[in-house]
Amino acid sequence: MYRLLYRMVLRRVPAEAAHLAAFGLIRGVARVPGAAWLLGRWLGPRDPVLRVRALGLSFPGPVGLAAGFDKDARGTRGLAALGFGFVEVGTVTARAQPGNPRPRMFRLTADRALVNRMGFNNAGAAAAAAALGRSGGRSPGRPGGPVVGVNIGKTRAVPDADAAADYAASARAVAAVADYVVVNVSSPNTPGLRDLQAEDRLRPVLVAVRAALDAASPGRRVPLLVKIAPDLADADVDAVADLALELGLDGIIATNTTVSRDGLASPAAEVAAAGAGGLSGPPLRARSLEVLRRLHTRAGYRLVLIAAGGIETPDDAWERLRAGATLVQAYTAFVYGGPLWPRQMHAGLAARLRAAGR
Repeated sequence: MYRLLYRMVLRRVPAEAAHLAAFGLIRGVARVPGAAWLLGRWLGPRDPVLRVRALGLSFPGPVGLAAGFDKDARGTRGLAALGFGFVEVGTVTARAQPGNPRPRMFRLTADRALVNRMGFNNAGAAAAAAALGRSGGRSPGRPGGPVVGVNIGKTRAVPDADAAADYAASARAVAAVADYVVVNVSSPNTPGLRDLQAEDRLRPVLVAVRAALDAASPGRRVPLLVKIAPDLADADVDAVADLALELGLDGIIATNTTVSRDGLASPAAEVAAAGAGGLSGPPLRARSLEVLRRLHTRAGYRLVLIAAGGIETPDDAWERLRAGATLVQAYTAFVYGGPLWPRQMHAGLAARLRAAGR
């Protein structure tokens, strides 16, 4: 039914408008008394074989929603009720900002892909923290609601020289409400941001964020991860892994969107019309898996690896888990697959885990 609705209606609506409408519906349903609980009982991962213990947290299932869908942390309970094992909100920045001019999100339907150049549009880290505080869900480290990570980025107006302080400000704002925090230095839609992935520039950012989290949350160590681009050279992937181990980070998310347009099935004119921005979806699958494998070879299980990029089917997720990921997350597949997609993913993974004797 969702696929029919998508073909007949949603694909004819501008991508960002369709997203806002769908997200509004999810939030509206969750506000109906008892609806989120009932949906969670029906759609949520309940098979014990799916449970994951990582980052000092208990996840009911390994499939999560990647950052980008819920930028301001306004719908975590509704999204978790659809069956996600965890929800990552953001990217949030220390200051509110409008993002790039519209249109800034496009579908490449032949590839089941998206191109976005949103530009970290959000109401600011403090607003996201307030929204999570009002959600009425679980407190970090305690049962009763979804596991929620917060993805933080650099405010566009802040000079690169002040990036560490800017990230630290966001970390302080969300420390009390985030189950884990992710430093995003890999979006292609903020000028110069990806340059922060270089070891000498990434180090001060991560050190500042770790210190800010520890100071803002002295009674609970907030897990810290970094999200990297698939477009990094192999030597740079190794350097990030080595830095993460040296600094005692908890994990790495591999990967963000790509600026590459290689191997697309979509007509060239359609790709050109979408323009610049990060490409997500199945075209990213091969490189994201390659980066994941390289990270696992370098770090083993000393880092929690969260796989993202081109994960669309239970087989895709299973392949990432076998390649060293502890958790997986997606965004584009959810857009194309609809509200039952998380449940279908967990059901498929449960069957594969049991077949493997886990």
